[in-house]
Amino acid sequence: MPALPISRSFVPLLAACGLGLLLAGCQGLTSRTVQPEHKAWEHLKPGCTGSECPLVNIDTLHFDDEPGLDALVERRLLEMTRNTPDATAPLPSSLQAYEQAFLRDAEPRWSSYLQAKLREQRDQLLLIELSSYLDTGGAHGMPGRGFITYDRNRHQALSLQDMLLPGQEDAFWQVVERFHGRWLAKNRLGPDYAKDWPFQRSPHVGLGRGAVLVKYDVYSIAPYSSGHPELEIPYPQLNGILRPEYFPGRG
Repeated sequence: MPALPISRSFVPLLAACGLGLLLAGCQGLTSRTVQPEHKAWEHLKPGCTGSECPLVNIDTLHFDDEPGLDALVERRLLEMTRNTPDATAPLPSSLQAYEQAFLRDAEPRWSSYLQAKLREQRDQLLLIELSSYLDTGGAHGMPGRGFITYDRNRHQALSLQDMLLPGQEDAFWQVVERFHGRWLAKNRLGPDYAKDWPFQRSPHVGLGRGAVLVKYDVYSIAPYSSGHPELEIPYPQLNGILRPEYFPGRG
């Protein structure tokens, strides 16, 4: 059967699509850069004036193309408002409801800060970093951190099990522990420090552009003054451990 002729008007379209394939543009919309809308506000306790008024400061994100991500970010921020990890009280229904309840009961100088920011994006992945700071009158406030790694192809957040090949979780943490040892050496922290602050696994794992990020809560592997230590695990160290589609450029 002879080949069908290609009209001249169709050639530019083929060329454009060929270029788009090189740029991943013809593979779907997930290659587009995401520019979420910031939604930020700060309110003081109603009727209060002066420098010691309790306040709530919220800086969050809105994603036009991922409505489910908005709800996930809000829920994760609300989870960070709990005073203790084992708190069992129901979460507030919204950030606005949390703000109203906090300010209603707050005493002078209390404050609550919640923030979500798009830290990095590549391929089909968005890495959102969550931050909190809650001060209810103790010696110092309590900061919190967290990650959401969001797969735009799947329209869902990835757990560590989603990121790893089956049966590779222990191998992953062995690699992280090795880099924890390098972190100790880099910061000239000796055996006594490691004994007082031994290695732990962390719930905060994110897929960055150049490395897998593992962030730690305060008081986990370091004292409060050290803030939130973060370990960077280069992707080549995770061959055979991380799912191939989550290496940079393979999404």
